[in-house]
Amino acid sequence: MTGRDGPRFHGRRHGRRLRGGRRALLETLLPDVRLVPPSSTGAMEPAALFPQPVNDIWLEIGFGAGEHMAAMASRHPEIGFIGCEPYVNGVASLLARIARDGCRNIRVFDDDARLLLPHLPAHCVGRVFLLFPDPWPKRRHADRRFVSAATLNDLARVMRPGGEFRFASDDGGYVSWTLEHVIRHPAFAWTPSGCDDWRLRPVDAVPTRYEQKALARGARCAYLRFVCVSRPALPGALRQGAVQP
Repeated sequence: MTGRDGPRFHGRRHGRRLRGGRRALLETLLPDVRLVPPSSTGAMEPAALFPQPVNDIWLEIGFGAGEHMAAMASRHPEIGFIGCEPYVNGVASLLARIARDGCRNIRVFDDDARLLLPHLPAHCVGRVFLLFPDPWPKRRHADRRFVSAATLNDLARVMRPGGEFRFASDDGGYVSWTLEHVIRHPAFAWTPSGCDDWRLRPVDAVPTRYEQKALARGARCAYLRFVCVSRPALPGALRQGAVQP
């Protein structure tokens, strides 16, 4: 997947040379778990992607080395997981975990998540994870951040009412940016349970490698949980451009 006809991708796609075993997984296992959107603008049926029935679809955007996704998939075999990650080395790391754990409820989109969202049907996703994404801290690069009015519109369409959007970061600028964008979007509500709610990792969450690195250097991490709310006027508002990128 190149993403040439969609949003411009600014991150890395390749890192260090992969070892033989992980290179082999890209050729042997990835074709079995790779999610390929239809060539047309039509929507796919996510539940049909998995070999066994699933009760819900959870989406992780930028899964890094895959530690969070693999652990959650092992804990929740009844859930279908879709992971988006354009970084080849990260994809190979997740494939190694899938092979090790025997997970059958993970599908991988090895490209920019923004290219996949238009192909997902409405109200099919129960939970979205965006954990320690690239913060693009320079002001001139802020528009490269995943969180934007446009992507929130896409998430609002694919998430079911009552679904949860989880965001975590150690970058204060990106945390403020996300709060500002999500709170003013009519499809999402931030419902903290207390003053320190944002400091507490969800009890069922799995620490990622990037989170552990941040904590090791003494950084303060923020954990935000937003609920997708049901608003009958939302689809029309989006079509009419009430929420503008």
